[in-house]
Amino acid sequence: MSAHIARLLARLASTTTPPTPALAAVLAQADPTLSGVIGRARNVLVGLLVALATLQLTIAGVRYLFAAGEPEQLDKAKRGVRAAAIVP
Repeated sequence: MSAHIARLLARLASTTTPPTPALAAVLAQADPTLSGVIGRARNVLVGLLVALATLQLTIAGVRYLFAAGEPEQLDKAKRGVRAAAIVP
């Protein structure tokens, strides 16, 4: 069985598939410098933070809808909206 796996791995290693056009475009734009890497990392971090803020805002909105006039629940929902908007 291991000989079969070794042949399969050798065959996979010997074949090269051309990159898709989208991957080729991304690789062509890749900036290997430190500033390029930091810039891409910053963009990823900002994207994740925006997604997290959107999720927080959605949860706060649902809490506000289901508060049914309870002052404590309304206050929690409003605090959630403020946290998502980063307003002190």
